[in-house]
Amino acid sequence: MTQALEQRIYTPDEYLDLELASETRSEYRNGAIIPMTGGTPDHNELAINLAALLKSALRGKPYRIFATDQRLWIPDRSLYTYPDVMVVEKPLQLQTGRTDTVVNPCFIAEVLSKSTQDYDHGEKFSTYRTIDSFREYLLIDQYSIHVEHYVKTASHQWLLSEYDDPNVTLSLNTFEAQIEINALYENIDIND
Repeated sequence: MTQALEQRIYTPDEYLDLELASETRSEYRNGAIIPMTGGTPDHNELAINLAALLKSALRGKPYRIFATDQRLWIPDRSLYTYPDVMVVEKPLQLQTGRTDTVVNPCFIAEVLSKSTQDYDHGEKFSTYRTIDSFREYLLIDQYSIHVEHYVKTASHQWLLSEYDDPNVTLSLNTFEAQIEINALYENIDIND
């Protein structure tokens, strides 16, 4: 089944029909349907930790926080995907004709896994950068304490900061929130 999905070219509507009927999630990449692999407990915990920290920091502010199951449409690259964590400034903008697919994230975070880390650093980040509202990106390593923080500083310019010290606080620029690295990695057993 997976092989057949990858070889055939699908329209976005065909993908959405299949996705709504499926028990598993898939990405749509310019006509190809790519099954998403299951995450590890640490992958899931990191995404939940970040979403909880953001939810607390942004309480009462004009943002919505989504984790794991919220579909994002990126029309410039014909990509449907499910970021691990996404923040959208209100008002929420949905894909035309859809009630389940957002198009205006300002912040996206991905928890890196061995099978997706190259994609998350490269092609996926390049695709995210085509979104006008997108201004901040976190890549969170699940195997060691390491966070890459990208902030858009100007058109086609991104500033990278890296965090390896569990005792520091990361400052998010888009919505003036603070993320303690220790809190982000809570319940994660790192084997250095």
